[in-house]
Amino acid sequence: MFAIPGIVLLLVQGYLRPQEFFVQLQSVPFLYLFFALALFGLAVDLKLRHTQLVASPLLPWALAFVGWALVTIGIRLPSGIQPAATELAIPLTYFFLLSQGVQTFRALAAVAATLLVIGLCLAAIGVHQGTAPFGCFKLNPEARDASGVWDGRACANDLECQAGDAEPDADYLCERVGLFGTSTVASGRVRYRGALQDPNELALTLGVGLPFAFAFFERKRSGGRLLLLAASLLLIGGCVFLTKSRGGQLVFLTVLAVYFARRYGARGLIIGAVFAAPLVLLGGGRSDADASSKERIEMMHAALDLLRWYPGRGVGYGQILEYNPLTAHNSYALAGAELGFPGLFLFTALLYLSFKILVTILRRYADDRDAEVARIWALALLASLAGMSVGIFFLSFCYHFVFWFYIALVGALYQATRAHDPKLEVRMERGDFVRLALIDVGIVAFLWVYTSIKLAS
Repeated sequence: MFAIPGIVLLLVQGYLRPQEFFVQLQSVPFLYLFFALALFGLAVDLKLRHTQLVASPLLPWALAFVGWALVTIGIRLPSGIQPAATELAIPLTYFFLLSQGVQTFRALAAVAATLLVIGLCLAAIGVHQGTAPFGCFKLNPEARDASGVWDGRACANDLECQAGDAEPDADYLCERVGLFGTSTVASGRVRYRGALQDPNELALTLGVGLPFAFAFFERKRSGGRLLLLAASLLLIGGCVFLTKSRGGQLVFLTVLAVYFARRYGARGLIIGAVFAAPLVLLGGGRSDADASSKERIEMMHAALDLLRWYPGRGVGYGQILEYNPLTAHNSYALAGAELGFPGLFLFTALLYLSFKILVTILRRYADDRDAEVARIWALALLASLAGMSVGIFFLSFCYHFVFWFYIALVGALYQATRAHDPKLEVRMERGDFVRLALIDVGIVAFLWVYTSIKLAS
């Protein structure tokens, strides 16, 4: 599979972003180079007939979602169509390359292994960061993420950083000093860089990658893979704990619950609870937790107001900050606010159809020993998507590349499975449209009632 090297490099670039801490690499357009490499590899695979250009059931919905987003910005702000198209082309290209370029179980395993290794690297960096000593960081006034450069001084609080050798008129924070120029935020919350600079997004990303460790163990039950699974649970669980992200903890719990319940029944839930108990009992102790929750509820409610005022088209892709000081902090509310009910339907259709594909594979081949590999990957992705669905309830993740990666992996699994069973066919049927519409109405109603009650209390 000649497309795989380019895809793997795109994953490394998207998650780890080495150009951000190696200054000499900042002038190299890695994103476009790796895109070109992956597209060239896909063209070679098509030429050699290693790959067939057969669309997954998710591709039309992905195109419809991006297309509708462009329509909404075109109505709201015609001059914004070109930059919006450039922004949306990146996750859509990620989706296309992964869902169409990965059509065998071996290629799927290579991508999953890459994501697992990346996740373990991020978790290791996070654990180191969360246990490192505090230091003074001179803030970059142009940065929006409270990032800065460590000036070499140790500290116990922000006031110490403002004294001594502090530069006049400069702002400082006292945070833990991590590897590769990383640092904690909000007095010790672990994070990474780039698209994962938010502790909550880092926690979600690590949690949804955890099922791949289970999948590799299920594929081959060996001592080495059991050790890998145990290390993944400890390292990822530890990093999620250090992010102090309550949403991340729920993702971690959901992944364990789905995986253990499906695999081991009621006994599995008990095992999962044992693994998750330390995270629940000790994690999330933040002094600003109540204020943060109130702010998120206010922004969710404001986003629902926008959906109520503009139900047909929303306020336009990327335009929510023109109406609210912050984003919605909820992907479902964000999709509705910016893209209206049609956009919310298209967004949730991607999730709904992904779940339908995975459940169909698990049921269709439940008693087929030859299809064990399909069941293992379907179960892992089911756990990942369940965690994702919970996690994006607390994050604005509609356009985030991590979300699109995992939707694309479902498409890749469908392609790989269908290569062995051409009769497999999963699509949205009339009943699915009705059910999904009711689900969307239920989501909006629940969010409205919940945020209204919380704001009134």
